[in-house]
Amino acid sequence: MSKLQVLVAVFLIVVSVNALVSRDGKTGKLPALGFNSWNAFRCDIDERKFLVAAQRMIDLGLKDAGYEYVNIDDCWSLTTRDPKTLQIVPDPTRFPDGISGIAKKIHALGLKLGIYSDAGPTTCAGYPGSLGYEDIDAKSWEEWGVDYLKYDNCNIPANWTDKYQYWPVYWYGGHENQVGGTPAPPGYDWSKSNTTVRYNRMRDALRKHEGKSSILYSLCNWGRSHVERWANGTGQSWRIWNDIAPQWEGWILRKSTHWGFMPILNHAIFFLEYSNFWGHSDLDMLEVGNGNLTAEETRTHFALWAALKSPLLIGTPLDAIGSEDLAVLKNWEILAFNQDPVYGAPAFPYKWGINPNWTWNQTHPAEYYSGSSSRGIHAFIMNTLNKTVTKSAVFSEIPGLSPMKTYEVHDMWTHKKLGDYKKRYDFRLNAHDTAALLFTENGEKHPCPHKLPLPDCYKGKPKRWV
Repeated sequence: MSKLQVLVAVFLIVVSVNALVSRDGKTGKLPALGFNSWNAFRCDIDERKFLVAAQRMIDLGLKDAGYEYVNIDDCWSLTTRDPKTLQIVPDPTRFPDGISGIAKKIHALGLKLGIYSDAGPTTCAGYPGSLGYEDIDAKSWEEWGVDYLKYDNCNIPANWTDKYQYWPVYWYGGHENQVGGTPAPPGYDWSKSNTTVRYNRMRDALRKHEGKSSILYSLCNWGRSHVERWANGTGQSWRIWNDIAPQWEGWILRKSTHWGFMPILNHAIFFLEYSNFWGHSDLDMLEVGNGNLTAEETRTHFALWAALKSPLLIGTPLDAIGSEDLAVLKNWEILAFNQDPVYGAPAFPYKWGINPNWTWNQTHPAEYYSGSSSRGIHAFIMNTLNKTVTKSAVFSEIPGLSPMKTYEVHDMWTHKKLGDYKKRYDFRLNAHDTAALLFTENGEKHPCPHKLPLPDCYKGKPKRWV
């Protein structure tokens, strides 16, 4: 093992030790599974839509598959606080029984309720945010029975902006061009930034008012201020990029930039070492069922979000979802990797494919990933090209496998054994599709039940990214 690999391995241990463990000993240990309203409905929300989503989660078998959160996004309140209590007031037209009322109904179905706020004075849609009201709002959510908080990053006052700027969309792998701001000097401690202070204030308020169960705290500052470096001690997940769009690559402009799958994935893979139990990089909510995605693109989106241990929050109307998309969301083998109770690390890239290792490229990011679960060694191999190609899982390249041994190869999409192979497994892969493979020894024996070594490509990871 190289000195750099040792450094990364030690870093992974430190991240795990410093993770914010919830007081109930379970909330946030694994990536969240559930439903969120934003990608499906934006501000067009009311109680009925969430109760329909909750019931459909049950009827469609999603609850049995592990999905448990029903999350209300922006636009759930009135535009002003109560003048006496200073509490945020739920919109009585949208939520006639208040948030506590819908929480009771969601809980009666055996599910959990999520809420949304912002680390500024107003939310992205212009409703009351929580900056300066953290204690009041955390107390309200605990009293109302809320189980999950998504905490956004819009409309930050000038006195709360950071001294230095780091926005992932202006980072290009080898250099930064932080338009409109000053890049931080080398070695700057981002845990001292104003952004960290704002998010830690809500963390402290949530813990102050915590009851028998913990509220999962999901940071949504779009990867700014190097959130991955400090968020593990603040919450249980952190967004790493701007908002997602239901498209393969590129970006579109709505009120802000929304990005396809490849740019988000390209950024995420440079910072995977920060994710493990109790803390997860959030690649944003799922777009399965939205837009004009091909079946292959849908499979890749879901498989790699799951493989990288991102939270998986459904963002499409569940009363209109198609059978193929539903089957992807319910794939028990992909979900099992994401939710593995023994192996918390995500799948890591073991080679790039189209480009040299550690190439920053928003069209062709790393194509080859591997990781371990309680069942065996997994490989997720993607085709970023616009044509069908032949791909190979070469055993000498995959951590935990040996070219001298024969392995049973299993397809996690079809749930079928593909055969016994030695040295490599070759296969055809459609444009924008991802193969999800499980490798075991004879009799489904785990090839490497202890902790996997990092892939060899990490020997060459630039030190400035470690």
